[in-house]
Amino acid sequence: MNNAPHTPPTWQDLLTAALLGTDRRKPTAGQAHPTAHPKALLDAAAAETVRRRAGLQPGRAAPRLEPAPTDPRPRLPAPAARRLALLLADRPNAGGGGRRGSAPDLMELLPQWLAAANAHGFAPPPETLPALLDAARARTDLRPAVLEFAGSHALWLARLNPDWRFALRTTPGAGASLPGPEEPGRVTALWREGLFAERVALLAALRARDADAARTLLAATWPTERAEDRLMFLDSLRTGLGPRDEPFLEQALADRSRNVRATAAELLSALPGSALAARMAVRAGACVALDHTRDSPTLVVEAPQECDAAMERDGVAAKAPSGRGERSWWLGQLVEAAPLAAWPARLGGRTPEEIVALPVADDWTGELHAAWCRAAVRQRDAAWSRALLGPPSAPGAGGPGAVSLAERAKLLETLPVDERAGWVAGFIAAHGLSEAFQLLGVCAVPWAAPLGRAVVDALNIARDAGSYPWSFSGVMGLAERCLDPSEASRLDSLLTAPDEPEDASPGAGGYWTEAFQRLGTTLRLRAVMAAELRTAERTTAQEPGPA
Repeated sequence: MNNAPHTPPTWQDLLTAALLGTDRRKPTAGQAHPTAHPKALLDAAAAETVRRRAGLQPGRAAPRLEPAPTDPRPRLPAPAARRLALLLADRPNAGGGGRRGSAPDLMELLPQWLAAANAHGFAPPPETLPALLDAARARTDLRPAVLEFAGSHALWLARLNPDWRFALRTTPGAGASLPGPEEPGRVTALWREGLFAERVALLAALRARDADAARTLLAATWPTERAEDRLMFLDSLRTGLGPRDEPFLEQALADRSRNVRATAAELLSALPGSALAARMAVRAGACVALDHTRDSPTLVVEAPQECDAAMERDGVAAKAPSGRGERSWWLGQLVEAAPLAAWPARLGGRTPEEIVALPVADDWTGELHAAWCRAAVRQRDAAWSRALLGPPSAPGAGGPGAVSLAERAKLLETLPVDERAGWVAGFIAAHGLSEAFQLLGVCAVPWAAPLGRAVVDALNIARDAGSYPWSFSGVMGLAERCLDPSEASRLDSLLTAPDEPEDASPGAGGYWTEAFQRLGTTLRLRAVMAAELRTAERTTAQEPGPA
């Protein structure tokens, strides 16, 4: 009889036996060992687990986490917090079909809810932070609003979860407080030693408070900066751009980077009183003249014959894009950079409307008007934008000077908010919704009453014509987010399906009824959401923030 002490199987023996099966592999050399049976094998594994754990040496204690910073903002009260949880819990319909049903798309209301909550200055309930960050991870358009709402807690959590690291990348300086003008030592140290994102954030913050101090800080290290960094830093001068920036920008025209030179020239051309703008006015004026010898005054264009070194220094790109003539390419850049205020004096004291209405010889109309459009957008000149837009009832997608709907949308952005909405309402009344989507995107939210009425009326006309509603799904989606909630009552009369015309798409009336039901429900829900936040603000006005 063998009385030798039994050697317990090793962990690897047990693992191999479990993988291969006890019929094929016994965990020890002994043929009659009890672990040949599955139950005994599990018993041996349990015993070996205890033995292994008992033999472990304690690891080094991890450093204790720093507590999350205190958020001084008032906490979101219960009704609004419940609404947020519902919005975050909603998921888009995975079916992917064209029919959405009559229920509101709650996730599409989340951006609007966040904007309102941020305007009221509330802090989020801590338990909603993971879902907020997950939503922002999935949708980049939500990130600015989510990070503003989540505050410093988002950054604290992002350092603990790699899935949320975007918060650290999105927030320059990763939440570190930027030094103010009263801390010149910290400003200088961060500017010279900070990471690129921190330096960009510092320059932008300083520029917003003291444009001259920001420019001086940039000029101190300008010669030693990398070209790609110089381009980003130069772009920050758009904030508070003024005549005092001109000497620095003139120096940047000689930069070794073509992109930096082009940006400097663009900024200088946005200063109508700059020396570069004057040079461009002379060049552009030499290319466009008024011919009085024809039956009616006519603009004649003589494009530049060459792009000389002085033009290149002032930001004119010599090489034309593929398919574009060089001379027309140079002409467009000169006219775009010339101050618009110079043209009335050059063209007989005419107003922008009168200048735009002049005939242009030799098919130069499109090129000349498109350049004036770009100049109006760059110089934020509302008078020229109105002239180039023309009346909203003008035929076609383009006005007297615009070459596309995209051009019109840019021109509209230079107009006051109410005027912009009125123009788009007139455009929809004249042309319907098929070409209006881009134009609606530049209108302030919620839409002004005339614009909202124009959109609803146009949708009703499309329904009566027998079209399917998903042909207008983009506009319908905008309406759900942008119509004033007070318009909901006007939709009640549209909920009854009308008699379908003979040439209507089969079943279109029912689909439209469903779409209008969803629109009305969404508007009423938005009204409730806004009321919850307003009530919450009054309720918490005297309450302290969360501990």
